[in-house]
Amino acid sequence: MGTLFEPASLGTLKLRNRFVRSATQDWLAEKDGQISDAQISLYTALAAGGAGLIITAHSAVSLPLGRAGNPQNAISHDKYIAGYSRLTDAVHKHGARIILQLSHAGCQTDRELTEGEMPVGPSDVFNAQGLRIARAMTHGELEKLIDDFGVAAMRAKRAGVDGVQVHIAHGYALAQFLSPWSNQRTDDYGGSRENRLRLLAEVIWRIREAVGGDFPVLVKLNTTDGVDAPETLTLDDVVCAAQTIADHGATAIEASGGTGRVSRLVMANTGIVKPEQESYFAPAAAAIKAKVSLPVLLVGGNRSRAVMEANLAQGKADFISLSRPFVREPDLVNRLAAGQEKAACISCNACFNPKGLRCCFTDKK
Repeated sequence: MGTLFEPASLGTLKLRNRFVRSATQDWLAEKDGQISDAQISLYTALAAGGAGLIITAHSAVSLPLGRAGNPQNAISHDKYIAGYSRLTDAVHKHGARIILQLSHAGCQTDRELTEGEMPVGPSDVFNAQGLRIARAMTHGELEKLIDDFGVAAMRAKRAGVDGVQVHIAHGYALAQFLSPWSNQRTDDYGGSRENRLRLLAEVIWRIREAVGGDFPVLVKLNTTDGVDAPETLTLDDVVCAAQTIADHGATAIEASGGTGRVSRLVMANTGIVKPEQESYFAPAAAAIKAKVSLPVLLVGGNRSRAVMEANLAQGKADFISLSRPFVREPDLVNRLAAGQEKAACISCNACFNPKGLRCCFTDKK
């Protein structure tokens, strides 16, 4: 049936196929950040539908400053472990594996979400009126952030999940430090590429210390900021970041891109109707794969089985990640295995609904 459907491994993690459900914010968490029954139903359907690996919606490693949405899951306290254990058991019953995504909002949030505290990031941020809306993190806060990621990863391991994914994409905290567009610091965490990579390296290292050498630690890596600015993330930056991530103990890299509040359409392109419009992060994924000996996951506009197979055959990626297609067809992998040639998703983005992730077409049935 093709490489897509063959068993594969991510480090010590054995998977039944090469299909990955990419992390997707679903707005279904409980208001306090706990896993909800609705989320367990959602993930159970994905597992029963044939996905080899499911990556959860992003979970905040710190509250309230790490919160990027409401509602949003959290892993900032031991009280969240039981919910993730319940979710993991539900997914495992159907033969899939599950990775918990760890995230911190950085300055991509606002005071309504941070309980009135000023958001933090690599540098001060001012609005159009000249008012400061986010402040630069202190060295003490950076050390706490590093620790928060490490402790959160240990909680994930205690919950029984199969690994973690560190979110270094889409404009959240670690992606903010990586990019010269958002990082204007003049200390050891800003300026040169080496300095902008420092926080990422220290976070991965601390996580690896916390969970041990065998526990899978994936990274979702921005390959473009998707903004029109004099200084933005370059492909050389991305490849160097991938090499640094590999050197500090990561298991695999998922190539993505865009900045959530500024360039969402870079992350989730609309109007994907031709094969040549699919897999729009494939060139960046291939550049990473050429320089790093880690498995590479490719997300972004994957729709046709033939295109997905070609990306694997041409060595551009090792795994295929999908998000929106699984919203419309949670059983997409089973459908493709049975002969369906393409996902039904039309890439309209109407599924991204703060009232709950849902496909407007299946809702009408």
